[in-house]
Amino acid sequence: MKEPKRRPPKLPAVQAQCLCGAVRLEIDFPAFWAWHDHSAATRQAHGAAYATYVGVYSSRFRVTAGETDITRFEHAATRSARSFCARCGTPLFYERGHSPRMLNIPRALFGSRTGREPRYHIAIDQSPDWAYREEKLVPLKGYPGVVWHRPTRRKRSPGGAL
Repeated sequence: MKEPKRRPPKLPAVQAQCLCGAVRLEIDFPAFWAWHDHSAATRQAHGAAYATYVGVYSSRFRVTAGETDITRFEHAATRSARSFCARCGTPLFYERGHSPRMLNIPRALFGSRTGREPRYHIAIDQSPDWAYREEKLVPLKGYPGVVWHRPTRRKRSPGGAL
């Protein structure tokens, strides 16, 4: 007699929440993929140079608290939607019209590992010129925890003139 196939044990869900804690989310571990989004739309929605997302199938995503505290912005031209916490404004998830079964959640909302490392960069050509580009950083004297990109020194021309 043949033994029935055993299913692998279900891994625990990964928890996420907004800044104020009113909205709580969870996804099944592991996330499908992760990436850095440098697009202008994401930059404006997050108020940052780029956002890091994890992607998950909507069937593996749940709102566990604060569903009535979620507000949604739909962009008709791109057929996309972004959801935010109505109390604190935290971006919660992003849906694209061309992939309706996938939700994209900011990685920063998760307090633990999601099972995927962000190895991809989307819309890198839209990255602003002021964004950090992995320059060498050094500690700023007198300001613990602050690092900066020290400008390169210009070489003086012969005769002391610049």
